[in-house]
Amino acid sequence: MLLYEFPFNESVRTLLRLEHLFDRLGQLVTRESAIDHHFAIVTLFEVLEASARSDLKSEMLKDLERHKAQFNSFRGNPAVSESALDDVVGRLDAAFQALNAQSGKAGAGLANNDMLMGVKSRLAIPGGTCEFDLPAYHAWQQLSAAQRRQDLLQWMDSVVPMAQAVALLLSLLRESGSPHKVAAQGGVYQQSLSGAKQHQLLRLRIAHDLGLVPEIIGHRLMVSIRLMRQDADGKLRPATEDAALELSLCA
Repeated sequence: MLLYEFPFNESVRTLLRLEHLFDRLGQLVTRESAIDHHFAIVTLFEVLEASARSDLKSEMLKDLERHKAQFNSFRGNPAVSESALDDVVGRLDAAFQALNAQSGKAGAGLANNDMLMGVKSRLAIPGGTCEFDLPAYHAWQQLSAAQRRQDLLQWMDSVVPMAQAVALLLSLLRESGSPHKVAAQGGVYQQSLSGAKQHQLLRLRIAHDLGLVPEIIGHRLMVSIRLMRQDADGKLRPATEDAALELSLCA
């Protein structure tokens, strides 16, 4: 089954983009080649750009506090495990403290690294990071994989608290939705949403062997899914057959 996710607001959209970048960064850092570590640096700069919004940190801190208060309200409920509550609240506390302790913007300290700033300034130029443009960076790329990885992990330190908070917030959001089967008739599925419940994320699973790609439109009152099929030229064309989908709405 292929999973597609669609955010209903800008905050969740930002979290999903950051999660995508943190996942890529984590994979690239563990590899050995200099080219993978180059793209790890490129991804790190993407993380910093995606997280540059001034109110992002405060929004995440408020969300962590909101979740903590919500889970604490379940205490004393015989249907809820106290040990499970302690675990979740402990993770929320740890994520809040780590993110709150971070002073200034993530990655602010990297501005003092001339080599990294040289790389950043030339990323928009095709081939701009060649050895004749950035000899110090070329020399760094010839270091051992272990030394490069050590440097990368040090440069990533300032974004680790945000990465942990993003992972936790998205995990809790995803767990709030219950998957259910729906049918797209003639390649189209629509559902009205209750205005009383503020949905934030749609999760959609489609069988991979159907070869279908969803075009999703969603807002607080309605969700519309049009199933498409990609032709040999890469163009998406509407599919007209019925198809079974698995849908989750997370609030």
